[in-house]
Amino acid sequence: MFPALSLGSTLLEEGVYQFRVWAPLARQVEVHITYPGERMVRLKPEERGYHALILPEVHQGTLYKYRLDSRDEFPDPASRSQPQGVHGPSEVVNPEFDWKDSAWPGLALKDYIIYELHVGAFTPEGTFEAAMHHLRQLRDLGITAVELMPVAQFPGERNWGYDGVYPFAVQNSYGGQQGLKRFVNTCHGLSLAVVLDVVYNHLGPDGNYLGRYGYYFTSCYRTLWGDALNFDGPYSDDVRRFFTENALYWLDEFHIDALRLDAVHAIADASPSPFIKELAQVVNNYSRLGGRRTYLIAESDANDARLVTDEGHGGYGLNAQWNDDFHHALHTLLTGERDGYYRDFGEISQLAKAVKDGFVYSGQYSAYRRRRHGVSSRDIPGWCLVVFAQNHDQVGNRMLGERLSTLVSFERLKLAAGLVVLAPNIPLLFMGEEYGEATPFQYFTSHEDPALVQSVREGRSREFAAFSARREPPDPQAEATFRSCKLDRSLSQSGHHRALLRLYKELIRLRRGTGPLANLEKRDLRVDCQDDMLIVWRWRGDQEVATAFNLGNESTQLSLDSGHTWRKLLDSSDRRWLGPGSALPETVDAPETDIAVPGGTFVCFLRE
Repeated sequence: MFPALSLGSTLLEEGVYQFRVWAPLARQVEVHITYPGERMVRLKPEERGYHALILPEVHQGTLYKYRLDSRDEFPDPASRSQPQGVHGPSEVVNPEFDWKDSAWPGLALKDYIIYELHVGAFTPEGTFEAAMHHLRQLRDLGITAVELMPVAQFPGERNWGYDGVYPFAVQNSYGGQQGLKRFVNTCHGLSLAVVLDVVYNHLGPDGNYLGRYGYYFTSCYRTLWGDALNFDGPYSDDVRRFFTENALYWLDEFHIDALRLDAVHAIADASPSPFIKELAQVVNNYSRLGGRRTYLIAESDANDARLVTDEGHGGYGLNAQWNDDFHHALHTLLTGERDGYYRDFGEISQLAKAVKDGFVYSGQYSAYRRRRHGVSSRDIPGWCLVVFAQNHDQVGNRMLGERLSTLVSFERLKLAAGLVVLAPNIPLLFMGEEYGEATPFQYFTSHEDPALVQSVREGRSREFAAFSARREPPDPQAEATFRSCKLDRSLSQSGHHRALLRLYKELIRLRRGTGPLANLEKRDLRVDCQDDMLIVWRWRGDQEVATAFNLGNESTQLSLDSGHTWRKLLDSSDRRWLGPGSALPETVDAPETDIAVPGGTFVCFLRE
């Protein structure tokens, strides 16, 4: 169906593995097996700087490094496991697993309701195994896709995952390869898709030895992490192969349903056929031939519609992308914050545009960027945009990592829930959001290099200069910072946390079970602004839903079409959601079509 993956140590038959590495900077490469026993075997040179060899008497648990030109030894760039950390030997892994998901076809993208989680902070144990025990609760909530922040091996045991240095190795402290496969298998058994966050724009600095093997990096571009990955210079074909194989590795061997591509705007690539376009071709072909729906979802702050435009119309062919503008427009209206990139937002008309079109900035001048920004997303289908009120970046990149639950009132927290879940896009919830988790989500690391630790601390301080910070951010290296980010699920059992959880469940039920709310076609959508109130009209066939979100403090009149009967589906001020009590009728009949929506609430009506 598709060419077998070949980089790293790959199983050919019981006790026999092939070792292959791209090392054009070395004339000679040897594999140094250190356990069990010890032996040194020279790999055979191949074209374009590859070295490979088939070795017998190799089994699960065999430890090895590559020796380059009879001198230095380093872990395998395509290591499948690093049981002793990023500087230790690589481990041979038997990929066999007793999968139970052969009938799993994947989900249609429009049916994704994503729940983003960090494996380490999601449970007290911080493992795949522990996370599995909460999957049924997510399914019962209405979630259809679980998104994991990066799990590629990073230094230490606590890290967001974006400092990973072994893209093929599953973090050992999370449970390694077998732990991730059991997690995916369990998800599919519950009809949950799995999205994995992967990082193809940089590697972390601690334990990064790829530059000792070959031309993985280029000095033609500089990034926040140093030299950029080489996607368009000499030898870049083989760098692309490395990361393309990595994408297929997650989709094929781990049955992952979708990859979230971190910060594609930070991938430096001026070639006529960019790497991400090539990656989309490979993954779309894999999906077509394999009969299972798989997707690529980009994170980008460039507001570039080409990412999700098909090749035939000049695009790159990715399946969806995050829409930061939706978050920024919503956040500023809820909180009043205008520091940093929030200075570009704060108008109700901007939120209306985010709901209707997608990108708020579609070519106009951005004061924050001091230049024009973005292109129109009007022709992008609704299911190609992922929207959110919170995610790991927008929470964790705050100085104190405060969640929205600690920044706004409970009524406005419900407003955010309604706007995200009922959006005509793919909604994403950040772990704990569904019950108003109060613990912060801060940036945390466990680097081993003291100079790097200090550099990260200083970098965090500089990062908040634009946000008028008056104190130092929490120490990323301190274990206490990480511990403070663990979820406190006991909150969900009582008070407004319990009410919010019930509200999220009801919103998701309405989204999935009400025709117009499940319809993400932009042609069946109208968005109006009235004072500080956003009114979203949606249709499917002869059904119509009107949802009014009053982000102001004063009541505003909602005018429903006369000549019809409108039935109230949900009112956020109802006492069942611990609101002050609804004054709105259960049904509205002509000619009584004007109703007052109180400030800080939202209401949803269905035309009978």
